[in-house]
Amino acid sequence: MSVSLCMIVKDEEATLADCLESVRDVVTEMIVVDTGSTDQTAAIARDAGAKVYDFDWQGDFAAARNESLKYAQGDWILVLDADELLVPTAIPALRKVMQDEDCLVINLVRQELATNQVPYSLVSRLFRRHPALQFARPYHESIDDSVMALIATEPHWKIVELAGITIRHSGYTPAAIAKRNKLERARSTMENYLQAHPTDPYTCNKLGALYLEIGDTAPGRDLLQRGLQAETIEPNVRYELHYHLAGSYSQTDEYDLADKHFQAAVEQPISPYLKLGAYNNWGDMRMRQNNPMAAIVLFQKVVNVSPNLALGFFNLATAFKGAGNLEGAIACYEQAIALEPTYAEAHQGLGASLMKGGQILPSLEAFRRAIALYEQQGSPEAARLRQVLQEMNLA
Repeated sequence: MSVSLCMIVKDEEATLADCLESVRDVVTEMIVVDTGSTDQTAAIARDAGAKVYDFDWQGDFAAARNESLKYAQGDWILVLDADELLVPTAIPALRKVMQDEDCLVINLVRQELATNQVPYSLVSRLFRRHPALQFARPYHESIDDSVMALIATEPHWKIVELAGITIRHSGYTPAAIAKRNKLERARSTMENYLQAHPTDPYTCNKLGALYLEIGDTAPGRDLLQRGLQAETIEPNVRYELHYHLAGSYSQTDEYDLADKHFQAAVEQPISPYLKLGAYNNWGDMRMRQNNPMAAIVLFQKVVNVSPNLALGFFNLATAFKGAGNLEGAIACYEQAIALEPTYAEAHQGLGASLMKGGQILPSLEAFRRAIALYEQQGSPEAARLRQVLQEMNLA
């Protein structure tokens, strides 16, 4: 079973090598379409064994994606961006599903790292090489429309959803967005598309969420509400529409409206992984409402679905601490640290819980570890925490 990696790139020297290394044991060829890099992107790709092709940028991501498909020779196509990594533990499951002769598309769960975006999304990034499958939409491009059209005429094809996180994406971190001016590029492209497709729920969702992120709350909410009025909405899109509205109302302390949309979001018939963002943010809202017991219920759903998510255990620990359950808080902080040893905030939370429970020496060790990690990360919290300990005559 051969697999072609198909990528489009521009000035990706900072992340491309790691991306290509993450797929080395999976793909049989690497196709990289360069849309105008001025750095070492092309050289890095060639050094990694990729075939590099130049393509004049047309302001249309789908066109560039389709250009990459032209050069692929594998039985399957894997599509990644340079700021994405394939999770190694997912590889055996990928190989197994690709052996199904009737499987056309494998939908993958993608995790967004350190971002205000929806933290988990389902993406159609692994599919059979088939002439009918093409990307559409100039931004947030996908093959979904062509997949549905093909299945309508050849109904034996199946779409499979792979459980667990398969792709990790760092391109929507605040630093990455600022560096690449991604928001402005996205806004311009989607506004142009929306003019021609004013009721498209997918575009209303993505553009509405973007407006919220840059502080244009009223037009953002209006677009999200418009998207919910569409006659046909895919469940994952409907989830995101409600998710973004819930988050927006939560930020302005309109809790009844936030509850309404959080509830609607988690009721959608989608993968439990995709709902983690709603449960997590709903729990955060309950904590702001000084209701840690309700937050515990929501954070518990997060760790049940994703037991390897350090953030989930950190949030659950904080809720236990707020409810006065120090034993539960300590256990969850320790689990967060076991999953992510450099999690400075978890070490600090553990120290506070241990100290509150009278375990002074272990608490000081946790605080010292937190300070060391904060210093490594260049965080001012290191100095603040050290000052607090000095004032308590514990430093």
